[in-house]
Amino acid sequence: MADAMDIMQVATSGAAAVVAEMAKATWEPCRRAIARLFGRGGQEAAERDLQVVDEARARLTQSAESERESVAEELRQALFIQLAAFLQKYPEAAEELQQLVDGSDSADEAMRSRTSVHHNTNSQVVISGGSLHAGGDIAYRAPGGAA
Repeated sequence: MADAMDIMQVATSGAAAVVAEMAKATWEPCRRAIARLFGRGGQEAAERDLQVVDEARARLTQSAESERESVAEELRQALFIQLAAFLQKYPEAAEELQQLVDGSDSADEAMRSRTSVHHNTNSQVVISGGSLHAGGDIAYRAPGGAA
């Protein structure tokens, strides 16, 4: 039973990591890792599984910005089901999927830690490691410009 719980946890975090990677410029390395993972089930099954992932990515990237979070949530649920079913058949792949999740997390952390700003006197800089919701008005007045 503990193994089944571990598989469900890996499938959950795997689905979240894959959906998060779908909208990034770094999608191709993630896609190749997923293709290798699905390759354990044979070439024909891997192609079908990867097609589902590709269709999910297309749906996410083509969705309107206002719908993106709800689409992402639907895709996380669908990919969880797909990954959980895959890991039930190939439990030894759980470690590989966990490495993909860990790699995604460390890539995100590395991206956040490399953010730097220099020589920005009289300027406004906003850096966010995630969603940013500003309340009220944000105004910028160029130096020497009218209010």
